[in-house]
Amino acid sequence: MDEDTIVTLIGVRMAKPGVEFIFKGKSRDCNGCNLKSTCLNLEEEGHYKIVGIRNAAPLDCSIHDGGVQAVDVVEVPWKVFIESSKAYEGSTITYEPVDCNEKDCEMFEICQHPGPVPARKYKILKIAGEPDGECIRDMSFKVVEMK
Repeated sequence: MDEDTIVTLIGVRMAKPGVEFIFKGKSRDCNGCNLKSTCLNLEEEGHYKIVGIRNAAPLDCSIHDGGVQAVDVVEVPWKVFIESSKAYEGSTITYEPVDCNEKDCEMFEICQHPGPVPARKYKILKIAGEPDGECIRDMSFKVVEMK
């Protein structure tokens, strides 16, 4: 695995290569668990992808039915819409989701998807293109990948 790979533990049912997830942090049931340093080694609200499964037997866990499995993960960029005027590759922005309540817009579901933490700083890695569809409010967006 490459240098950006992190070994962590994840519920057996989710432990499949290619699965992407948002790490939500610890549960109260994690207190006192001797595995928590390995389970909780990801950034809270970070976006990760499983790239490998370790050849180790699942471990018992009070939260995950069936236990937890050691996996290799990498942090993956968020793919989101931002206003075109703020979309500069390599720049750092304070992320704010699209503020819109136009439920009849063909882009509404895409604009409102869960994703990066609002008010957190992210670096725009790549301008991934133009969104499919038209904004009902005639706003101009770019699709960007950011971390």
